[in-house]
Amino acid sequence: MSVDPKLLEILVCPVAKTPLEVIELPQSICDRLVEHYREQFKDEEPVVEVGLASPEGRVYPVVSDIPVMLVDEALTLEEVQAAAK
Repeated sequence: MSVDPKLLEILVCPVAKTPLEVIELPQSICDRLVEHYREQFKDEEPVVEVGLASPEGRVYPVVSDIPVMLVDEALTLEEVQAAAK
């Protein structure tokens, strides 16, 4: 799964309005997000591999090619980095 480059050009952090960068998410975070979003994807298993990171430290997950740009659903960059260790 990846983010369409044209979509990435127009997406910005909803809080700071800054550009976003695609980052790989650690498997433990991906697994947790799949569980979290499973009910919204009743006919298919959600796929989570990447997130969109803002310079301010928010990471918005991309679930089955859909960027979840809700501030309440964002992870922190520190959380992602800690899970990668």
